[in-house]
Amino acid sequence: MKVHEEHKKHAPKNINIALLIVSTSRYNELKEKGRSSDKTIDIVNSVLEKNEKISLISTEFVPDSADFLVTKFLSLIDKESIDAIVLSGGTGLSPKDITFETISPMLEKELSGFGELFRYLSYEEIGPSAMLSRASAGVIKKKMIFLLPGSPNAVKLALEKLIFPELGHMIYLINKEE
Repeated sequence: MKVHEEHKKHAPKNINIALLIVSTSRYNELKEKGRSSDKTIDIVNSVLEKNEKISLISTEFVPDSADFLVTKFLSLIDKESIDAIVLSGGTGLSPKDITFETISPMLEKELSGFGELFRYLSYEEIGPSAMLSRASAGVIKKKMIFLLPGSPNAVKLALEKLIFPELGHMIYLINKEE
């Protein structure tokens, strides 16, 4: 058995994730109307139907504000029940896109290959616009962190092709006693 296969064999049987949607417009919709037109939660739930080991236990919306984002993010980091946090939104190039600048400096370890593979897979779907994404991943306090674009299709791509197939392996490695 190959090493990565051995690691996957020892991966946790149940993994809990949190979804943090970074969008001022979706945040305001929720505050004003009590609901949001965001499609990301539905996409995540549909992908989770095929992954019985992974559960979405928290979904939050925050505006494009570093203060709001840090406060909510740190509250999720401190929850022992959460193994991974997926952030959707704020990884582009517009002035309001602050997720990358806000969260990346906190990463204890960066998973460079994640962003590279994500942009490669995105390129196959949307062409050169994929290079505008600053999607990335890393580890903070033994939790996997994923910074994704706000596009529901981008979230689906990342979850199906990269995150969910390897999340157990990642969680095993960051918690491995050596």
